[in-house]
Amino acid sequence: MSGETKNKHGFFSRLRQKLSGGTGLGLSLGWAGRKMDAELEEELETQLLLADVGIEAAETIIAGLRKRVGGKSITDESEVRKALQQSLADLLRPHAEPLVIPDACRPFLLLVVGVNGSGKTTTIGKLARMLKAQGLSVMLAAGDTFRAAAIEQLQAWGERNDVPVVAQEPGADPAAVIFDAFESARARHIDVVLADTAGRLQNKSGLMAELAKVVRVAARLDPDAPHETMLVLDASLGQNAVNQAIEFHAAVGLTGITMTKLDGGGKGGVLLSIAERMDVPFRFIGIGEGIEDMGVFDAEQFAAALVGGAD
Repeated sequence: MSGETKNKHGFFSRLRQKLSGGTGLGLSLGWAGRKMDAELEEELETQLLLADVGIEAAETIIAGLRKRVGGKSITDESEVRKALQQSLADLLRPHAEPLVIPDACRPFLLLVVGVNGSGKTTTIGKLARMLKAQGLSVMLAAGDTFRAAAIEQLQAWGERNDVPVVAQEPGADPAAVIFDAFESARARHIDVVLADTAGRLQNKSGLMAELAKVVRVAARLDPDAPHETMLVLDASLGQNAVNQAIEFHAAVGLTGITMTKLDGGGKGGVLLSIAERMDVPFRFIGIGEGIEDMGVFDAEQFAAALVGGAD
């Protein structure tokens, strides 16, 4: 087993342990001697809804399980668990697209969006470390000028990762900060600019207009910029996270989603709901504050973690 594969398995093993104490979605699959009939489907649907899986995703999952199990009597519960895992993976697989930084696109502008508290700045810090490990040069842009603490936090991550940070005074125009960072990165031949943004909810329409302005200004420097607009979501928010994803996508056109705080009590089912309702790739998942606690999304491994079975 290669080092990369070993690390991936270790990460998802820890994910399984942290999702609801190792039970994943928390489904009770004591189905031996029963048939996959309407009564059992209704029970499963209720369990899925309680695990933050939206109703559309629950119906898709049950349809996939029905196709595999049929109306036959269940004698081996491990087979049912495996069939459920495959049904989850089928829903997630089309969204499992790792972030790629094309060689021809320099500097690559990655805009990180999301509400305050979702883990945007920490995700940027971890991502900077990952990209540096791949041999890429990185610059951070402190585009969340609404909070002085956000600027200070990003500067701390810059020092920790030994990467430059472009910042202005609190209250500065975020679009101007990111514009300056992009120009500076181009002059210094930096590969990737990771740009933080505000996430205040007090004035939602104002926030979305501000983000739309950032996108417009970035396009003046490079018609294809931002090259990635990544939403960071807090898994513990349940269906509210789905609503956030829909709103941000409508405002700025998301190209990637990263789910954080899967160690914080969330069961992870919200990603299934997003997979059913949106055509946006899943990039990374986070299970803690440490550098090693963010991994590339893998549909099969994540599905295994959700059902609480072995990978």
